[in-house]
Amino acid sequence: MRSIHVVTHPEASHHVEGLVGGWHDSALTPEGLREAAAIARALRSEIPEGADVELISSDLKRTRRTAEEIGALFGVEPVLDRRLREKSYGEAEGRPQEWLDRRFVPPPATGDRMGHDEGIEGAETRGAFAERVYAAMDEILRRPYEYQIIVAHGFTLTFIVAAWIGMPLASLGHVNLRAPSGSITHLREDDFFHNRQLARLGDTRHLDV
Repeated sequence: MRSIHVVTHPEASHHVEGLVGGWHDSALTPEGLREAAAIARALRSEIPEGADVELISSDLKRTRRTAEEIGALFGVEPVLDRRLREKSYGEAEGRPQEWLDRRFVPPPATGDRMGHDEGIEGAETRGAFAERVYAAMDEILRRPYEYQIIVAHGFTLTFIVAAWIGMPLASLGHVNLRAPSGSITHLREDDFFHNRQLARLGDTRHLDV
């Protein structure tokens, strides 16, 4: 069996300041730190004591700090992987969201959505974003851990799950899985059929405790 818990980082400063996130290196707010501790406790209650656990995280402050809370309860250090970062929004990062909204060119309903230029200097295409997340997941899934925890970002989650179930890159143009900040998504593969399940998506019940 393989069990992967994917965490979307909790509240960060760019959320409350109305700024574009992406690679902007925002930190967790005090509320985000409280939520990170709740995430860590929830994971500790789900994963058996004594299990060999690998913890992987995006290298940005908000995910790294979340991973540190989790790692403290599991006694493991997070492995940082910049390929798990949020989509890059280029020159829009750290600017007010309204700045991006005024300049953003939405993708077409049909046609080349993966290579679409959003009109923002330095921004990643959807295709480039997906390719780097898929490359990270290829390595993660080659490592022989029964339990893995991945700390990432809201948009990144879509491509983590898509890589898990084996969706071809060319079919990702319209895929969007929504999960709130501070959520836990559970991916599971059974030992007999080796079917891969999306067992739980975007669970936030632990934040209400």
